[in-house]
Amino acid sequence: MLKSVYEVGPKLIDQVLPNSGKVRAVWDLLTSDVEVSAYLKMANVFAVQRLKYNDHGPVHSRIVSGSALAIYKILTEKGFRPSVVADGVGDVEDSMVVTLMGAFLHDIGNSVHRTYHPIYSALLTDRIAEKILSKVYGEGEKMYMLKQEVMHAVFCHDEEFTCLSFEAACAKIADGTDMSSGRARYPYRVGKNDIHALSALAIEKVELAPNDARPLAINVHMSNETGIFQVDVVLGRKIATSGLAPYVEVRAYIRGRLFAVRTFETTHVIKS
Repeated sequence: MLKSVYEVGPKLIDQVLPNSGKVRAVWDLLTSDVEVSAYLKMANVFAVQRLKYNDHGPVHSRIVSGSALAIYKILTEKGFRPSVVADGVGDVEDSMVVTLMGAFLHDIGNSVHRTYHPIYSALLTDRIAEKILSKVYGEGEKMYMLKQEVMHAVFCHDEEFTCLSFEAACAKIADGTDMSSGRARYPYRVGKNDIHALSALAIEKVELAPNDARPLAINVHMSNETGIFQVDVVLGRKIATSGLAPYVEVRAYIRGRLFAVRTFETTHVIKS
């Protein structure tokens, strides 16, 4: 039987999103909310148009959401128990809601400023998450508890902060997997030729797959060696502070040939 391999991109969310239930309901609310849409568009006004950074807007949120749920699926099928479930906050469906919302909303703080954007993202998520979750869960205690889980996931997406939940870790690693060449085309076209832009242009495809040695394999296909900067500095730093570093292996390929295998150290480990 062939193992499932998920290619990171805008279409991945359609493969991993449930067709019904609370996770689907939350997705529909997130993607139709005018306030969320405005903040994600403004995130790109600041990050892309004014700072010449890579995409941090609606497409990035969609890609990261799909990647987060794929990582969640791979690891839970390998026996990982989500923190929301283990700590009695909610069930598996609630845990997936937290993962999805954390992934989709993580960058909205760029609509205020790139500097300290994890803080702004969490602050904006406070009201947005309550608005959306209350439509699915009502206004009881559980809704507020799940809101705090979402805020944690959003805040911890930055590599400077350590994830304390499985759900946040899935969203954080997913953020790092959105690094293929399409993200860098605009900055490169307007003259940004630094290592971030050039390295991203070298990334052709990123895949997520179950693995034997470590439960999650991230396969990064590159056109040249420059892409390893993205692996080590962008993706690697997020894995290292995710709490799931011991369970993740990154394989870098150049034109189909294995170029490097990376694992990343961590100071905090979320139990499987």
